[in-house]
Amino acid sequence: MKRGGSTYILTNKHNTTLYSGSAEDLFARINEHKRKEYPNSFSSRYNLNKLVYHKSFMRIEEAREYERYIKGKSRKWKIDLITASNPEWKDLFEET
Repeated sequence: MKRGGSTYILTNKHNTTLYSGSAEDLFARINEHKRKEYPNSFSSRYNLNKLVYHKSFMRIEEAREYERYIKGKSRKWKIDLITASNPEWKDLFEET
């Protein structure tokens, strides 16, 4: 049986840079970003640790496919996606 997964978008405290990713365990993956477990990664270099969007899927393959879809979209499209579900751009990590 394949495991589920999530697609997510992170930003920094000023909401200036966006990062899209996917993970089987969203809570663990966001913790890695917050702890800067990979110091040379894009998210660490730009202090991207604020979870502003996430969507769950039954299979990790679906989450990865949606991540690629999001990455192909414009910044405006991503901002509209985030704002539609999280108008205040709150850190959703505590709710995961």
